[in-house]
Amino acid sequence: MLKEKLQVCIGLCNPKSPDNVNSVRRAAGNYRVDAIFHTGSRYLRALRKNPDTPNINRSVSLNIPVKGVEDLIDQVSEGMQVVCVEFAEGATPLPSYQHPERALYIFGPEDGNISQKIIDRADAVVYVPTVGCMNLAATVNVLLYDRLTKSDQCFDNHQLILENRDTNNNLKFKKQSV
Repeated sequence: MLKEKLQVCIGLCNPKSPDNVNSVRRAAGNYRVDAIFHTGSRYLRALRKNPDTPNINRSVSLNIPVKGVEDLIDQVSEGMQVVCVEFAEGATPLPSYQHPERALYIFGPEDGNISQKIIDRADAVVYVPTVGCMNLAATVNVLLYDRLTKSDQCFDNHQLILENRDTNNNLKFKKQSV
């Protein structure tokens, strides 16, 4: 069953913008997220009203499932922690937070908050210490980048660049001696 294999997932509370959800999907592909779940009907309604929404997904994100669900908490598999990303009293600033190996990261809607019921169920609540709120997709990118930088993953920079840069990018940096 897919649910048992999930390591890192994104939960979106009633998102309204197809552009934001597409950007979240792209981030999910870039940072190796397993799945995206969303609640509510606004996203699907906006997709129906605007079928010509630009597709900003890339091949890296095409296999990331985006699934509508009734309750994000029902998507938590065994051993997975619920981490809400929200400006909330008592929340931990993201730079101080140590990410769990397995997590469902839950983000509030563009124009609202995560429900108190979900906050009460969370294992942690973190926030990005900015002045004011960031865009939903930007927040997802910042959180996932923070997770990556704090992980113990090793990267062969040369190989990673060769495998992932755009086909028309042949740039090379040669450090000049002073």
